[in-house]
Amino acid sequence: MIRTKWILAAAVALVATGLFQADSGAGDKKKKKAKQNLAITPMNRDIPRHKQFLKIAEKGGVEVVFIGDSITQGWGNNATWKKHYAPIKAANFGISGDQTGHVLWRITVGKELDTITPKVAVVMIGTNNSGRDSAEQIAQGITLIVKTIHEKTPKTKVLLLGVFPRGEKAGTPIRKKLATINTIVSKLDDGGKTVKYLDIGEKFLEPDGTLSRKVMPDFLHLSAKGYEIWAEAINPTLHDMLK
Repeated sequence: MIRTKWILAAAVALVATGLFQADSGAGDKKKKKAKQNLAITPMNRDIPRHKQFLKIAEKGGVEVVFIGDSITQGWGNNATWKKHYAPIKAANFGISGDQTGHVLWRITVGKELDTITPKVAVVMIGTNNSGRDSAEQIAQGITLIVKTIHEKTPKTKVLLLGVFPRGEKAGTPIRKKLATINTIVSKLDDGGKTVKYLDIGEKFLEPDGTLSRKVMPDFLHLSAKGYEIWAEAINPTLHDMLK
């Protein structure tokens, strides 16, 4: 009994002096995981829709590519898309649920840009990161996406859109977070030489800053009216970039 007490006392002393650390490897792994920025970490997106994009890319002839999440996917082949973007050979590479990490995977490991050289890539991504990542981390993810697009296809200009507002009311934490993201990534604009930043968020808002269900039925995804607002807001800039 005395020997057992002596061993326990010695162990406590070693821990206190830092000469002994129990399971330090596990602790290091937890710290490393906590520090990892998932917004800049490629996340596998090998799903049927991604494979459809590869087939579109293999055919070639893509002059404009829209890259994003469900808000971009929502263009589908609606009347506004047919009117404004089908004539300029645009492709919709939006996937519902995508975060910045998914897009990074798609344009690196997934090779979505390997066989096309669009004149312009319209990028709007980040809202699906907002529940997990900080504004700064999300901005880092968006920045890396823009950088990677230029590495994959240097002649492609990026029309970078600010993350659209979400939630019915103005002044909420999520609205402020998205505004911070947009402030950071707006600095990527180099006058349109390679990147043009455009924040069209106010176009969707009512005068008091609220969102209407006529524009965003669930205060996140766009209605047909919302897509028409989007098109009208970016078309002058987009067409200038295509010249």
